[in-house]
Amino acid sequence: MPNPSHPSSDQIAQATATLTQLKDYLRSNPPVTDVLPLLARLLDEDTGVPILLGDVLRNAAHLVSQQAASPQIDEIRLIIDGLRDAAQEATDWHVLHWDIQRVGGQAFAPAGPPTTS
Repeated sequence: MPNPSHPSSDQIAQATATLTQLKDYLRSNPPVTDVLPLLARLLDEDTGVPILLGDVLRNAAHLVSQQAASPQIDEIRLIIDGLRDAAQEATDWHVLHWDIQRVGGQAFAPAGPPTTS
């Protein structure tokens, strides 16, 4: 397996900035039909954020586990368990992919003015 290049902190910042941009866009009350392709990509059952985030958290737990001093102190074990639990929860969100597909078959009223919340 080839060594993947490591992302820079700027690249990670760009990824989170893109998610922030999507969040702000959704708050502007765009037409659902414009949003569905974005959500479908975001929540893809194989390559979407839930799957990727779950993999990232699992890999982080593995690294912490492998590189922690032995024997591991309780705090490190709690951190590893927390990462693994969060990984499972994030991965479980992949089922949202099916909800987005079902939304695509529904009728929607035209978008109104942006909501404030």
